[in-house]
Amino acid sequence: MGIIQRIPSGTALSARIENVSRRNFLKQVGGLALGLYLAPVGADSGTAAPGSAGGGPAAAVDLEPDAFVRIGADDRVTVIAKHLEMGQGTYTGLATLIAEELDADWAQVTVEGAPADTVRYKNLLMGIQGTGGSTAIAESFEQMRKAGAAARAMLVAAAAQRWNVPASEITVERGVVEHRASKRKARFGELAAAAAAQPVPKEVRLKSPQAFKLIGRQRLPRKDSPAKTDGSAIYTQDFKLPEMLVAVVAHPPRFWGGIKRVDASAAKALPGVVAVIPYAGKPGAFQNGVAVLSHNTWHAWKGRDALKIEWDDSGFKLGSEEIFARYRELAAKPGLIARRDGDAQSALASDTAAKVIEAEYEFPFLAHSSMEPMNCLVRLGDGTCEIWNGEQLQTADQAAVAALLGIPAEKVTIHQLYAGGSFGRRANPQADYVLEAVAIAQAARAHGIEAPIKLVWTREDDTRGGWYRPAYLHRVRAALDVHGAPLAWHQRIVGQSILKGSPFEKVLIRNGIDETSVEGAADLPYDIPNLQVELATPEDIAVPVQWWRSVGHTHTAYVTETLIDELAIAAGKDPYAFRRTLLARQPRHRGVLELAAAKADWHRPLAPGAAGARRGRGIAVHKSFNSYVAQVAEVTIARDGQFKVDRVVCAVDCGLAINPDVVRAQMEGGIGYGLAAALHSAITLKDGVVEQANFNTYPPLRIDEMPAVEVHIVSSAEHPTGVGEPGVPPLAPAVANALYAATGKRLRKLPFDPSELKV
Repeated sequence: MGIIQRIPSGTALSARIENVSRRNFLKQVGGLALGLYLAPVGADSGTAAPGSAGGGPAAAVDLEPDAFVRIGADDRVTVIAKHLEMGQGTYTGLATLIAEELDADWAQVTVEGAPADTVRYKNLLMGIQGTGGSTAIAESFEQMRKAGAAARAMLVAAAAQRWNVPASEITVERGVVEHRASKRKARFGELAAAAAAQPVPKEVRLKSPQAFKLIGRQRLPRKDSPAKTDGSAIYTQDFKLPEMLVAVVAHPPRFWGGIKRVDASAAKALPGVVAVIPYAGKPGAFQNGVAVLSHNTWHAWKGRDALKIEWDDSGFKLGSEEIFARYRELAAKPGLIARRDGDAQSALASDTAAKVIEAEYEFPFLAHSSMEPMNCLVRLGDGTCEIWNGEQLQTADQAAVAALLGIPAEKVTIHQLYAGGSFGRRANPQADYVLEAVAIAQAARAHGIEAPIKLVWTREDDTRGGWYRPAYLHRVRAALDVHGAPLAWHQRIVGQSILKGSPFEKVLIRNGIDETSVEGAADLPYDIPNLQVELATPEDIAVPVQWWRSVGHTHTAYVTETLIDELAIAAGKDPYAFRRTLLARQPRHRGVLELAAAKADWHRPLAPGAAGARRGRGIAVHKSFNSYVAQVAEVTIARDGQFKVDRVVCAVDCGLAINPDVVRAQMEGGIGYGLAAALHSAITLKDGVVEQANFNTYPPLRIDEMPAVEVHIVSSAEHPTGVGEPGVPPLAPAVANALYAATGKRLRKLPFDPSELKV
């Protein structure tokens, strides 16, 4: 249970969420608030600020009420995080960047979530305010450092003026500004008001890596850990407004089904049920449904279960078998070309193709299964809307809500709370659950209910509610020449588009190719002279889909890394050595491959297992989100095919590791998440109805299934890249290759079926 945060009637909610307004903070207690952001097009140079992930020329800096860093008279340094903290360590990373250049004492630094404000809090790589694609640290690296450096310069200038000494003689260390010659010193809070009166520097000098004290430091305490440990962290489920009602919903059993009639008499007779509200969905965005409103989740849940609903039977009716049958029909025909080098089809048919491998791979729909199911708190006013949630895609959600309500986007206020995981689910391009919460509040208002509404999905709602990682089918033909070198590779991918019909369609669908469907295959790094990758996107599969942790790499990495392994064996070569040769022009791929192999003792035979057990070791390497990861997996297999992944050795090159402990944690988490999918995960449909419901039918990884994990970080001075997602893709192929090494059997369908591994 979380802490219920109650707000007295009449309290300014913006003050509660953001602590105090930036202007009032300065007026009341004296403080330094600094905002650094990219200037809008055509903005005057005096009102813009530096902040470019690419490290271009510094733009102007401005003092703004919505800021990245605030220093109060109480000596507290508050970092305003534009990115959602959902367990991935973003709050710690952003705070590290600012505190490093500010030379703050880590203990004095706190973090709060930024409100929705695209101008100031835009993700410089995504072009909108949002957290996703493992971009938070990569895009904030220089922007946040410049915010800290500018604040430090203003503190130094204020001290120099107060003490009448040259600024060049002043040092700053762990939150203390000092002039050693005169033995004068002051903490940040003592100088905050005076620093706020200083001109904001237009250019700042950033530290060299040799001077870093926090960046790259081991065992730097995470900023979100204390609150999550003592229960004071506030998630949407914890947050409560006066007179708030909870909505638990009934959705149609088939996607996009309608409602014929509702008998709510039994539900209304239950204690605590306030109202039963049917509401209309929006095709392609969120489902039709019936909401039961109560003052608490339990009563709303019981009321929902007491509803008698006759559903319109016109929803999507295909089952998983029929879906994959259609995919196979598409895979038999040419698709749109995502990449073409040389002439793969001619090479495959030529006499130079000494050995040809043909393979078909099948990947099911996957649910995100974050520990906090979907929820969202909405308060409607006259022409306004306020939202509280673990918000991952502020700009897109703001626009979607504004369109639904017919109000300007600036009238939609979004307050950012913690999120209990997401894995992409809270960054739905269609804003499904956010729109659903707003639609319920709107329908309730039409029934005379003005109270704020909190939508709460149960685990069953979350598992059956759609918006899955799409199901995919791959058909691949690859050939070796007479010397055992790869000659040709022809790959067809079939699967739904995540982006078609979304706000991102124009950016990420090019020439009909959804880039999220082919990433990891269309950019295959191996030196293969004849390579062609095609995509077929079915138009008649209405299962709601969106990105899942690592997006397209979740299936493309499995195909590419198991098939390259198969080519190595067919060539009579060691899988590690085979890859290493083909990556001669890819030094960062090769670097993690070599590191993982060395740390795993690749060339040393595995210790034998117990009598009757078979043991194997497999390797995989993959780049995603500009980070490079190689993994070596060791497995033990019993005679009945049941197996245990004993050990995973992981090497990661993510550029400069801002927080090494966070990098390790994300690799470990990605390995566990990827292993759960490989062992257990599949969303299946029968006659259009999802067959899974809770963790008993869609199981997570159990603690006794987690292997021993070693993470080795490549030392690098390159620009930092993402770590939240890249640990997932290599895991399943590394395990599959280990299973082959032990059994001689290739597994081409996920999740793994142990019966295929029986002796």
